[in-house]
Amino acid sequence: MIKERLQYLRDYMSLNNITACIIPSSDPHQSEYVATHWQARVWISGFTGSSGLIIVTLDNAGLWTDSRYFLQAEEQLAGTGIELHKVLKRSVPEHLYWLRDQITEGSTIAIDGMCFSKSQYDRIKKILSPKKITINTSVDFISEIWKDRPELPSAAAFSHDVKYCGLTRSEKLSQVRDAIKSAEAEYTLVSTLDDIAWVLNLRGSDIKLNPVVISYLIIGLEKCYFFIDNSKLSDAEVGHLSDDKVHIEDYKNISDFLSKLDQESVVLVDKYSTSVSLYDKIRAKIKQAKRAIIPHLKGTKNEVECDNYRKCMVRDGVALTHAFMWLQSELEEGGVTEFEFARKIAYYRSQQDHYHDESFDAIVGYKGNGAIIHYKPEKESCDTIANEGVLLVDSGGQYLDGTTDITRTISLDQPSEEVKQAYTCVLKGMIGLSQAIFPEGTTGAQLDILARQHLWSSGMNYLHGTGHGVGFFLNVHEGPQSISAGTTTRAQTPIVAGMVTSNEPGNYIENAYGIRIENLILCVPSKYDGFLQFETITYFPIETKSINFSLMTKQEINWLNDYHATVLQRLSPQLDDKAKKWLAEKCRSI
Repeated sequence: MIKERLQYLRDYMSLNNITACIIPSSDPHQSEYVATHWQARVWISGFTGSSGLIIVTLDNAGLWTDSRYFLQAEEQLAGTGIELHKVLKRSVPEHLYWLRDQITEGSTIAIDGMCFSKSQYDRIKKILSPKKITINTSVDFISEIWKDRPELPSAAAFSHDVKYCGLTRSEKLSQVRDAIKSAEAEYTLVSTLDDIAWVLNLRGSDIKLNPVVISYLIIGLEKCYFFIDNSKLSDAEVGHLSDDKVHIEDYKNISDFLSKLDQESVVLVDKYSTSVSLYDKIRAKIKQAKRAIIPHLKGTKNEVECDNYRKCMVRDGVALTHAFMWLQSELEEGGVTEFEFARKIAYYRSQQDHYHDESFDAIVGYKGNGAIIHYKPEKESCDTIANEGVLLVDSGGQYLDGTTDITRTISLDQPSEEVKQAYTCVLKGMIGLSQAIFPEGTTGAQLDILARQHLWSSGMNYLHGTGHGVGFFLNVHEGPQSISAGTTTRAQTPIVAGMVTSNEPGNYIENAYGIRIENLILCVPSKYDGFLQFETITYFPIETKSINFSLMTKQEINWLNDYHATVLQRLSPQLDDKAKKWLAEKCRSI
């Protein structure tokens, strides 16, 4: 099937004098997770990871993806004729250097200009310019061969109550307008779906597990223009938006609208999130945003959001208590599949107040599957969990009052010394970051070493980031910050009070096991003026059976005991006697 699709594409390329096509994972909104309509890379390759890029030439095809997906990609690309290229440094566009070597001078490269940002387009043009290439951004080569391409999603949008999010739509628009004025502009173009959902206090179901609505937004100093399929909005929603001077426009009219803006007006544009096709339609004066406005406002949670987050995390911990109790009971009776446990976790979450959906497909990785960092158990092919080996479980929920993401690793029999050393080094790194006190202005890149130092000292490492921003009933991965090494914009963004970030060091041995321990941490002011620290807001016990206590310091043991005391105190009032007893055992002092 994949080989046939590649041949269809190459036939189309030959007819249209196209030398190579670049197919990304994104949509016109630069989303990480996309609606099925835009899953062209999945369709052409069979690779289902959330991150990756395909290049198809008349003779070759390659997939570039990062370390989270190496094992998955090797399995899914087998027999397709698509070569896996392992990306070790995300900041280095190795795929473009590869393409430059593949093509001849004067070639034509085709991309979907709606799915590449202006920044990405400029980089392609710069690197391939020595070959005097032409970049065709307007040819819709995928639709020509993807005959049963899914339609655009049409799920209804709904309001997100201010009692959860803390600020009204008009208050958020006022914050954005202050930033527009400061930048000496009249408008800002917003393409990113979670930013639009945040500022308008709207949510939807257009993308699986991401409560967003496919749309565009142009915010002016007086009016807003909201480009959406208006069948998604009730008459009441339209009325509420109109009260805040938000005018409804058809989603497909965004290009025409941009081309007709007053040429003397100034539009603030983020070239990293705006497609090159839309960018080229703007006839007004374009001003490059020094940084995107909304991600920093959205990423800094207000006090109402922070308080709601803590309440949400209690219910999430209660759900996980029931799920892991169920697993323990099932394993005593026999085996249970990875898929069954993933479904059971989702079920127990669904029994909690304010639950909406999962925040991502649960990763339930038994033994070697735990080393596949974004492994998703499939009903027909997943493994059966038994009372031996290591199990990694990474899951999360979408609630009206928060988004959760937690990983726990448990040993189902007596762990080996190798497993105990790796587990303890991961735990020490997670605790080290949790305990950090740091001056204002500190970036995630500076904090990253706290989570890795103990692994490094034992000759171990992990290739993914240590932490990502987490939305508030929004995307589980969001900016503007991250805790990771390198020079990316997110890694170099200072961590500020109100940011919620994951803390998830790990260690992975192919075909053997994966170890990751993850909590969410909220940045709060320290007792020292000008300093910040983290409050752990995830409440669920951390396994102690796999700890090598000779490697732990007294301070680390105290942190773990204090954490478990907090977990027990927060969750117990929501549990029956049987669950309280189970939790007390898992949280007992060491």
